[in-house]
Amino acid sequence: MKLVYFAWVRERIGREAEEVALPGEVKTVADLLEWLKARGGGYAAALEHPQVIRVAIDHEHVDHDTKLSDDGEVALFPPMTGG
Repeated sequence: MKLVYFAWVRERIGREAEEVALPGEVKTVADLLEWLKARGGGYAAALEHPQVIRVAIDHEHVDHDTKLSDDGEVALFPPMTGG
């Protein structure tokens, strides 16, 4: 699975994208965010409050309870700010 990070999520993690093989227990977007957060360092900083992270799977925004497939692209975005 390809993960793509945007804005301050990317800055805190320290990379734009990566390929990962998910462990079997990671079934949903919420599971993915918690698994990434547990990697520590920049992941923990970026995903300190995973509920505010917006996620898109193959360019479509999804809820955190959405099931993941074995492949495809998952993009993580920080919340939008007004202005």
